[in-house]
Amino acid sequence: MELTFDDLLSTGAHFGHIKRKWHPNYKPYILMTKRGINIINLDETLYNIEKAIHFLKEVVENGGEILFVGTKKTIKDIVQQEADKCGMFYVVERWLGGTLTNFSTIRKSIKRLQSLEKESSPLYENVTKKELLSLEREMIRLQDQHRGIKDMRRIPDALIVADTHHEMIAVKEARHLTIPVVAIVDTNTDPKQVDYPIPANDDSIRAVKLIIGELSKAICEVKDIPYPKDEEVVSDLEAGKSEGAESEEESMESEEKISVSEKDEVTETTSKDVEKKKTPAESKESKGADESNDD
Repeated sequence: MELTFDDLLSTGAHFGHIKRKWHPNYKPYILMTKRGINIINLDETLYNIEKAIHFLKEVVENGGEILFVGTKKTIKDIVQQEADKCGMFYVVERWLGGTLTNFSTIRKSIKRLQSLEKESSPLYENVTKKELLSLEREMIRLQDQHRGIKDMRRIPDALIVADTHHEMIAVKEARHLTIPVVAIVDTNTDPKQVDYPIPANDDSIRAVKLIIGELSKAICEVKDIPYPKDEEVVSDLEAGKSEGAESEEESMESEEKISVSEKDEVTETTSKDVEKKKTPAESKESKGADESNDD
């Protein structure tokens, strides 16, 4: 795994929610509290990403299929792109209740869509103009709902969830069917609801892109397909967000996360505190290296 502590730190993956909104079961993943904000231990994040990658590789090696889930407005494009890169299924529009627990009904809906997409379908025979418009609207609606799972013939062997709190219905359905879940979990969510929790800031577009990208890359390695790079995806997404999404994110930033003006300061102090938490042997080794460089 090429991902490092500094990579995560630079994306703001360590910023949790304000302390009063934390979930008590999240305690093992919290490093400290700064200015009322819980700071996530990124060493735990790295460890759990590696653990999740190992699990996903086993699933893919055994011919398993994985479903990516991320319907939040600010990250759904990232989730779709990463799922496409590794050739897996995805849900980025509204999660339909029963997508997993009532999959037979979802399959019927998909078959209906496939019939509507065929121009030679009997559905279009002897219909009026009004009925034709109604069928076209139905087709567009079903295409939006099922575009990432249209070719999914069976229930997936695992889920990758970009925001556990936002996708709790999907997580509950997976738990009901004992489908393993790999998910990014923020400090306001119970990590015990997930089989392979990855503690990180799920409100940071760059952090989600980095982590989901790392999981997608691991799947590509097993399937022996090239992982395309897209350095400008995140900047384009951030620049092209709608005004509604921007105001929503700014509101969240001020109310639940740390303010923009304090980010750099807290990141710097966090790095210093992490340095202080090193063992005496590590500190001595680091000091010896500095002295040799000075010589």
